[in-house]
Amino acid sequence: MESRFYDLQKLLKEEKCFKMICGAGNEDAPYVKKLALIYTLAGAKILDVSCNVKVIEHAVEGINLAYKMAPSLGVEIGIKPYIMASVGMPGDHHVRKSYIDPNKCIGCNICIPVCPTEAIPKNFTKKLDLYKMLEGSFEIEDQSKEVVIKDLCIGCGKCSNVCPKDDIISYRHNARELRKLLPLCMEAGAESFELHAAVGEDKVTMEEWSLITEINPNNYNSICLDRLNLGNLKLEHRITEAKNISKDKIIVQADGYPMSGGENDFNTTLQAVACADVINKKFNMRVDKKTAKTSPGKAKLTSKLAYRPLGHRTGVYIVLSGGTNALSKQLANQAGVRCSGIAIGTYARDIVEDLVSQNDFYTNKDIIKQAYLIANQLVKANINE
Repeated sequence: MESRFYDLQKLLKEEKCFKMICGAGNEDAPYVKKLALIYTLAGAKILDVSCNVKVIEHAVEGINLAYKMAPSLGVEIGIKPYIMASVGMPGDHHVRKSYIDPNKCIGCNICIPVCPTEAIPKNFTKKLDLYKMLEGSFEIEDQSKEVVIKDLCIGCGKCSNVCPKDDIISYRHNARELRKLLPLCMEAGAESFELHAAVGEDKVTMEEWSLITEINPNNYNSICLDRLNLGNLKLEHRITEAKNISKDKIIVQADGYPMSGGENDFNTTLQAVACADVINKKFNMRVDKKTAKTSPGKAKLTSKLAYRPLGHRTGVYIVLSGGTNALSKQLANQAGVRCSGIAIGTYARDIVEDLVSQNDFYTNKDIIKQAYLIANQLVKANINE
């Protein structure tokens, strides 16, 4: 719908676009519904979810429930949040799934407590013992489904970071036929897509981006990139290529240090701001030259970078992500780095986790109100009032 495009454009221009990242690899649909409910009430304007029809349908249910509950909570939601479905290139952290090889696992249990989503069950070692007792008679693929709960795994890498051996835990990418899947996602309620494109070759990545633009030509799509994998020059080149394909309907998600959130300090969010600064200087700023008289008969030429107006034909809208938290907008402002919005995942989920995990979440309005108030403070801290 044309009006929805302009509503989103207005949010981006006014730097009021808060994006709640439910998780590109998070396929726990009931959990996503709760996050959608809380952050719709809190004022999030984009909900980033897995490119999964069931997950999108649950996100829609959460949004609708928020509108139903808003009057009794004294909340005015305003513009309905946009559902953005995330897809990724093979190898991207956001869309990979952990695989524990039962033939090599030593059963030390170190990985269980560090998993933020409890994707590795606490009874994992019992299943491992059974597997070994039966001398590996299960197919490994079947066993992997029992070891790691794929719908819960978000590919964060914390399990492999603590594993004492290098060859036990690996990662797999769920190959998807996007030409078939993306239209189904739009039917379910997705209004835009995000491509996690910091890995992969340029040609393959741009083919994916072209497909996304072809399927959803009437609204903004987002491309998530970081300097960690690409470096500055390749980052700029990839944005240029993507912009040539989608013209002005592009959001660049400046991913500082992918999936590094959780702490609420300036250091954690520093790389997101730095990544946005690099992009701004290439696409959103111009050199202003001025001549000033220094003495009679003499003049000095000075130049400095200045921002073009948001929405300028050569520019791109930037949303910060990767280690973002309640201090991200503050740090960006202090550094003079302009962005149209902030996308927050781990930190945004963590601050409401204890409340949304309550058994009486839906029946106890006080719990929902507490979660809303906490989330609303985060949203307010990261948008221009």
